[in-house]
Amino acid sequence: DVCSSDLGRRRDFEIAFVGLKPGIHEYNYEIDDRFFEAYQQQDFKNCKAHVKLSLDRKSSFMLLKFEIGGVLETVCDRCNSNLPLELWDEFNITIKMVEEPELMNDQEEDPDVYYIANGESHIYVADWVYEFINLSIPMQKVCTFENMDGPYCNKNAKALLEKLEADEAQKNKENPIWKGLEKFKGLDQ
Repeated sequence: DVCSSDLGRRRDFEIAFVGLKPGIHEYNYEIDDRFFEAYQQQDFKNCKAHVKLSLDRKSSFMLLKFEIGGVLETVCDRCNSNLPLELWDEFNITIKMVEEPELMNDQEEDPDVYYIANGESHIYVADWVYEFINLSIPMQKVCTFENMDGPYCNKNAKALLEKLEADEAQKNKENPIWKGLEKFKGLDQ
């Protein structure tokens, strides 16, 4: 049953912290493309990420450390070919228990601090997992090969770019706006 398996997956990300002893507790999550179906369309696929969450339980707050690793496939911004990317990043969240969490969350300027009500017993971490995997992806998704000659580079895109550059250079050479400027060349010497 699809609904119950979705519910089961959601429960995996719900941590009942109220019964946890003070100290560090570890949770591990294996994330694939199915995880992102509950969110908007992603610009990557074939995600095989692992997330290690260390929850340090204190008396009035919790420290959460998310370690993101794994791989996914995106599209190179330069040559439009499929590009495998390695994920590696760390993120920290401090969760504080207060009387008025909504008000405190509205006023808090530090994105790494989150408030929950004193009476809460669970925290739901899936949205942080989603956010931190996305933040682990570089803003510029390009292969490291400057000459577009890497194993994942699109050879057709390279040829097209070279042709466009040659056409542009030829057009600039023939542009009448530059005609007549040759006679001024060398006057300042």
